Amino acid sequence: MRDAVTSLIQNYDLAGRYFDRDAIDNLKYYFSSGTARVEAAVAINADAAAIVKQAGLNLFDELPELIRPGGNAYTTRRYAACLRDMDYYLRYATYAIVAGNTNVLDERVLQGLRETYNSLNVPISPTVRGIQIMKDIVKEKVVEAGITDTSFVAQPFDYMTSELSEKDI
Repeated sequence: MRDAVTSLIQNYDLAGRYFDRDAIDNLKYYFSSGTARVEAAVAINADAAAIVKQAGLNLFDELPELIRPGGNAYTTRRYAACLRDMDYYLRYATYAIVAGNTNVLDERVLQGLRETYNSLNVPISPTVRGIQIMKDIVKEKVVEAGITDTSFVAQPFDYMTSELSEKDI
């Protein structure tokens, strides 16, 4: 797993370049937002189970067909698996928030996920919607924790939804 600093260094090293103004600005932002990113992780960790539970309730309120007979979250086992996956996405989004980099999401979450879900007949669009709902809840929790600049919070959630969403080829 790489963070924003190691990724930046690797990119400039591969190009054989010194840091330019953009690199310096990225480093300044990473370090200046570090405390807020850690505080956001603390807020998420303190309430992770409630975040996942609320996101699940909101998702099933929006898409009740998922928990009806024949739905992909019908039966206790499938419902629990859905919440387990949401918890998994939240945990890795938290890692990405702290790292200031979405690399961990590619390595640990997204690689092969679409294919796995398709092979199991798990619909992707409700997964995407669930991640978006979690993003909104997390942003609220982070604001409640007193963090005013929440711009970095959306990045990992938006990245996951973008990567999981259907793409035109």
